[in-house]
Amino acid sequence: MEIKEKELVEQPSVDETDNTPEVKEPSARPQQGRGPRPNNRGQRPGGNRGPRRDRDQKQFEEKVIAINRVSKTVKGGRRLRFAALVAIGDNQGNFGFGTGKANEVPDAIKKALDASKKNLMRAPVVKGETIPHTVIGKYGACSVFLKPAPQGTGVIAGGPVRAILELAGVKNIYSKVYGSRASINMVRATVNGLKKLKTAGKIASLRGKSIKEIKA
Repeated sequence: MEIKEKELVEQPSVDETDNTPEVKEPSARPQQGRGPRPNNRGQRPGGNRGPRRDRDQKQFEEKVIAINRVSKTVKGGRRLRFAALVAIGDNQGNFGFGTGKANEVPDAIKKALDASKKNLMRAPVVKGETIPHTVIGKYGACSVFLKPAPQGTGVIAGGPVRAILELAGVKNIYSKVYGSRASINMVRATVNGLKKLKTAGKIASLRGKSIKEIKA
């Protein structure tokens, strides 16, 4: 009996066994999905350019011509919104304008900018940074008279007409507005006048003659 009791004492019980988990040494994890670095040779330079909007902002100068608060009366009351008139240009003959409406002023200006970039036009600017000839632009009840001026005269215009002419790159010109003085009408009448302008080269090509024969 004594021998059996000693054997029982010497045998470790199940509860007294060491249950601590075996600590494994950290092994180097294989790099998944990391292959050799791509070779950027042969790529087009400037591939990591910024957004297109940032490039357009650097290329074109922007001017907010007018911001109007418009309201619409509905069953529940009045709904107020803002209408923005914006013009852009590069001072080298390219210009455009657009309008936009939104509940907030910044959103309206952003819409007008997007519309103006889709509505780009070209103004013929001749030697002396003026227009080729006298012209009258009309839109609705508004008429805008444009006349070339000598070097050093400056832009004799005001308000929306001045904004369009400066953005188009015209620096010497006379102008006069007749009739309606609404901003949008003045802008559209000015654009209509710039579209009517024709250079000597264009007239010569239409008539089948040389520029010297046209100017003679």
